[in-house]
Amino acid sequence: MVTHDIVLSVQGRRFSDAELLALQQRIDAHPEWSRHRVAKDLCERWEWRTALGQLKTFAARSLLLKLAESHGLRLPEVRAANRRHPWGLGPSAIRPAPPAPAEPIAGSLARLQPLQWHLAGHGSTERARALACLRDYHYLGCNRPVGSHLLYLVQDAGGRDLAVHLVGAAAWQCAARDRYIGWSAPVRVAGLSRIANHSRFLLLPWVRVPQLASHVLSGLTRRIARDWRAQHGWPLELLETFVETGRFAGTAYRAANWQPVGATTGRTRQEKQHRAEASRKAVWVYPLHREFRRRLGVAGTAGGGR
Repeated sequence: MVTHDIVLSVQGRRFSDAELLALQQRIDAHPEWSRHRVAKDLCERWEWRTALGQLKTFAARSLLLKLAESHGLRLPEVRAANRRHPWGLGPSAIRPAPPAPAEPIAGSLARLQPLQWHLAGHGSTERARALACLRDYHYLGCNRPVGSHLLYLVQDAGGRDLAVHLVGAAAWQCAARDRYIGWSAPVRVAGLSRIANHSRFLLLPWVRVPQLASHVLSGLTRRIARDWRAQHGWPLELLETFVETGRFAGTAYRAANWQPVGATTGRTRQEKQHRAEASRKAVWVYPLHREFRRRLGVAGTAGGGR
């Protein structure tokens, strides 16, 4: 029997050397294709779609870039019009973040109310502002979210930008989270799409309002399940986030009733020698339903959440 080595595993899909060769042959057979067309073709052949039937082209693009970087996959040349943005992100999306106001936004939380929550959809002004804020003011930056995600821009009653949330796909594996849920590996594969990761949280650096951070975190947990289902077509049962322990204590998450459940090991997916290569992070979770464990496929357990 012929066997093939697995060269990459992404989002639960294992990619073999034979599939890599077949993909390269298909790309070479269509020299007129753009990188976007390659990603679309891959999704169509794999039937890689969201619950709403949309092609997962963002995930496919990420996979193709990983194959190019780590396994020498030859992708089409970047088109001249998109040379600075190889997946078609046009120059109009590269905008400066809002400058700091002359005076810090300070005072009481009550003076900012009612807060305005903008679900920053593709092509919107709010999305451009939110991404610019993350790129310029968040310590991790953010060039372009990929895969299933929601992006929020939070403003005060007067329309001043205060905060940004980015929520995306959950980590494929996280021992502390999985122990908390009670997951086995097969159950995790089936239920992972019902967890989302709070991957970016930014209060703009000139905003100095006590209790605002925990307040907007609570606002997120009240609306995320409804917005996620409306946008992506399936429910969420749990939120996770990873807080870099050398930088933050997680005070706002604790005040917003998130639960610390452990810490990451500091190893990355690409690390092969079992040495810590990334900063250790505290793992925090927020159940979105009281019976979240049962809904995530863990039989015979109560949720213990909200």
